[in-house]
Amino acid sequence: MPFQKVQPEKLASAVVNQIELLILRGILRPGERLPSERELSERLGVSRPSLREAVSELQKRGLLEARASAGIYVTDVLGSAFSDALIQLFANHDEAVFDYLSFRRDMEGLAAERAAQHGTETDLRVISEIYAKMESAHGKRNPADEARLDADFHLAIIEASHNVIMLHMMRSMYQLLREGVFYNRQIMFKQRTTREALLAQHKDINDALQARDPAAARAAVERHLSYVEEALQADRRSEANEAIARQRLQREMDR
Repeated sequence: MPFQKVQPEKLASAVVNQIELLILRGILRPGERLPSERELSERLGVSRPSLREAVSELQKRGLLEARASAGIYVTDVLGSAFSDALIQLFANHDEAVFDYLSFRRDMEGLAAERAAQHGTETDLRVISEIYAKMESAHGKRNPADEARLDADFHLAIIEASHNVIMLHMMRSMYQLLREGVFYNRQIMFKQRTTREALLAQHKDINDALQARDPAAARAAVERHLSYVEEALQADRRSEANEAIARQRLQREMDR
C-alpha cells in the first residue's frame, strides 16, 4: 500500500513555510525588513538556531537577503518582473504608456469585480481607510502624497481580489509607475478640475466596493482609467502644440 509514516515537521520548515506564504500573499513586501532575530524568534515561538536555519534556507531560495549591519530583508528583485532593458524600452516610447493603461483597465476592472465578491470586511475597510486619507490629502494639495495614496488605493483593491498571481504582477507594474517609467503621476494632480474629477472617480469605486456591487465596481474602475488615458493624451497634444508654437515664436524673433 502507498502509505508512509507521518514525519513531524521540523520547526525550521514550519518557519520557512510561514514566511513563504507571507511573501506570496503580499503581506511581506519586496525590500521590507524583517524584525530582529530576537523579536522574530519570540513571535514565531521558535529557538534562534531554528530561525537561523529557516532564514538560511530562504536566502538560498532567493526570497531573503542579509544586508551588512542592517538586518534581513525580503529581496528587492521580487518587486520587479521586468528586465532593465525592457524598463528602458518602456520609458522611451509613449506606446507603452497607453498599452499599460489599457492593460490596467482590463486587470483592475477584473480585480475590482473580484474584490466586491471575495474581499473580506477587513479588505474593504482597508480600501475605505485609504480613500479617507485621499480625501484628507486632497485638501492639502500635495501632489506627491496624492499620487502615493492613489497607488495604494488601487493596490489595496488588487490585494482584496485574493489572486496572488495578479497581485505580484500588478505590484511590479505599479513600482515602475511610481518610478515614472510609464508617466509622471503628479501630472494628473496639477489641475484643480482634474484633481476633483479623480477624487470623485475614486469615491465611485470605493462606494461600489463597499456596496459589494461587482458590476458597478468594475465599471467605475474602467471609467476612471479611461479618464486617465484621455487626460494623458490631452497632455501629450498640449506638449506637441507648445513645441510648435515655440518654433513659430523663434521664427518671428529671428526675422
